[in-house]
Amino acid sequence: MAHELQTRYSDLVLAKLRDELVLKDGVVFNNDYEGSPSAGKVKIPVRDTEVQVSDYDKANGISGSSGSTAYMDMLITKDKAVNEVIDGYDAKSVPDKLIADRLDSAGYSLAAQIDTDGGNVLIAAATPLGIATLTNENIYEKIVDVRTAMNKSKIPKKNRYLLVTPDTMALILKSPEYIAASSLGDEVKQTGAVGQIAGFLVIEWNDDTANLAMIAGHPRFATRAMEFSVPVHIQDLSGSGKYIGASAVQGRNVYDHKVLRSVAIRAVFTPSFLALTTTVGTSTAGDTKVTATVLTAGDTLAYKKNPAATCAYGTTSSDYSGTSMTSGTAKVISGCSAGDIIEVVEFDSNSKAVAVGYVTLTADDIKA
Repeated sequence: MAHELQTRYSDLVLAKLRDELVLKDGVVFNNDYEGSPSAGKVKIPVRDTEVQVSDYDKANGISGSSGSTAYMDMLITKDKAVNEVIDGYDAKSVPDKLIADRLDSAGYSLAAQIDTDGGNVLIAAATPLGIATLTNENIYEKIVDVRTAMNKSKIPKKNRYLLVTPDTMALILKSPEYIAASSLGDEVKQTGAVGQIAGFLVIEWNDDTANLAMIAGHPRFATRAMEFSVPVHIQDLSGSGKYIGASAVQGRNVYDHKVLRSVAIRAVFTPSFLALTTTVGTSTAGDTKVTATVLTAGDTLAYKKNPAATCAYGTTSSDYSGTSMTSGTAKVISGCSAGDIIEVVEFDSNSKAVAVGYVTLTADDIKA
């Protein structure tokens, strides 16, 4: 019975989690992987080539071409848990309404964390685009420019999405080309889309990353792997030696995200983004050198490796708690591994964050 309850509780939390996610599976991320995330690593297919088409010879037929789908390893680095004490009730006497409320809260909290981590990966791995200004007069034109760039990169036209910040959404709503949700089918609305423009499903995303206006992408080229490593359950704490007449809602969820093709994800910044380049460090194994091109001469820079959340516009340098790039616009960062995300923030003369840049390190960026 206890195992059945764990399964049922986990299913309820998972349903709530999926409902609350803005960066939904099947819309922003695919779940195409092999293996179990609980094992710490899964394999994901890399489809950079399509099936070959050849002329058919009626007399001799056609020779079979060989094709294969390559797989890459995706390490699972996120391990999050819920452990909320319910005082005054042992495990067998917790009221159903209280359990339901806590499970609902667990699903909401996990979804918020997964969205944050997924957003970080999308922004860091995306191909960045800078636009001087966005207005309701030029918003459609700029989105069409993003569409054109994706077309040239041969990204499928069907199922493209556009994650937009509230300020950008306000501009889109004033555009005559915008198709409101009332014109979309019920199935499309259930994905979280609030409308459509230039062939993109528009999803409002309350993200405050400095200068970020929107992210365009396709779910085929970004993967999410996720499962409960410890199912959600009500744990009796009476044997803990510390809690008396108490229990807790507990569970662990492991997951991670990976972008498979950078040109399939476009992050649009306004007025611009902080351009970063990386080279191999010259001193110690694990070193990489990151160089930034500042937008305004005299501004200062600071960085973080694998930030828990992206830096919001207007954040003060003292609140950012990053590492200053005191040598100017270049910094050798030690202890790096492939897949690490480096965030560099530009602070103006008032010590306010005005621009950000991101790079996802590969093995070629790091001294062996």
